[in-house]
This record gives sequence, structure tokens and C-alpha cells, in this order.
Amino acid sequence: MENRQKASGKYLEYKGKPLVREENIICYGDMSEKCVLVLEIMSYKKFNNTEIPDKILIQIIDTKDPNKIYKQASKDGLYEAFRMGEIWLEQALMA
Repeated sequence: MENRQKASGKYLEYKGKPLVREENIICYGDMSEKCVLVLEIMSYKKFNNTEIPDKILIQIIDTKDPNKIYKQASKDGLYEAFRMGEIWLEQALMA
């Protein structure tokens, strides 16, 4: 296994794994492991004058080859998408 160092600076962690957002892409997981969860916000909807993520593309991707997708689906709402993606990620890491 290749040893990679974490990027310097502060970033959000959830359950001990990095959680990073850049524009409409959310990446969750440790890049030193075999795969990570990627959530892509495809659309937004209005709720009380605020735009919230609506359609989410969920992908479990290989950290060494981002073109290799282990699993993919879409879900309505960020909470449901993250919840499903987190379960998939844990399953993929145990396999």
C-alpha cells in the first residue's frame, strides 16, 4: 500500500474521515484507503428562501484510478445520499 500524507491545514472530519466540499462536489473518505465516497450535487430546490441540494449523484470511486467506479446511484436529498454512500463506502472498504 502506498503511503500518502494528509494535506496540511484544517478540514472537517466525520467519524475520523475527511469530509471536503468544493463547489458541487463532496468527497468523504481517506485517500490512503482503496476507495472514497463522492457526492455530486446535480440540482437544488428552494426551501424557505434558501437553496438546498436536491438531486445527488452518489459514487464510490477508486483512489488510485478516479475513472474506476465501484458503485453509483442517485438519490433525492443530501441526507439520504450521504447515508447510502457511507454504508456503501464501509462495505467496499471491508471487501
